[in-house]
Amino acid sequence: MNGPLLLATRSAGKLRELRPLFAQAGIEVIDLVEAGIAESPDEDALETFETYEENALAKARHFHRLSGRATVADDSGLEVLALGGRPGVRSKRWSGRADLRGQALDDANNATLLRALDGMPDRRARYVCVAAYVGEEGERVERGVSEGEIRDEPAAGGQGFGYDPHFWSHELQASFADVSRDEKARVSHRGRAFAALVRALRAST
Repeated sequence: MNGPLLLATRSAGKLRELRPLFAQAGIEVIDLVEAGIAESPDEDALETFETYEENALAKARHFHRLSGRATVADDSGLEVLALGGRPGVRSKRWSGRADLRGQALDDANNATLLRALDGMPDRRARYVCVAAYVGEEGERVERGVSEGEIRDEPAAGGQGFGYDPHFWSHELQASFADVSRDEKARVSHRGRAFAALVRALRAST
């Protein structure tokens, strides 16, 4: 890699989780704003595939082309057993509210999730993340999974984002919204996927 690695995400929550992970590995990173890449409507069309791997690579390839930098991106989702694995790759857009962003979109997606699960006793779920790297020397993807269950009442803690307030981690015996960033990173889908990607990148240099 020549120069800082580009973190190709507009999500403030993801950036909060990813920056420390790369810092601990001694890998310098910049985000899309720091790279001078303005948000474009074209970005909404990047996540149209049926697998996390395809979506993550589409984003990494897109921003690699725009920036000329080695780039990492991810696609992640919540898979609920009783819902046949939904919302899966549609997790970010499950509510259908394309007019919303940030916390308002999270709230709409969580409301959609709870309506879909109303009356269903089986609440088992898992988070899945695929981290993708695209650089001049090639491409690589790594996957991470975290098992848990969905709870109706949101956690009181203000940590995490997305579906985290309703996701109870079996390993932590706590909600992802109630634990510290470091505790979440240790067992989270995103932490595991990017930790594997960082190990692979360091091994190849």
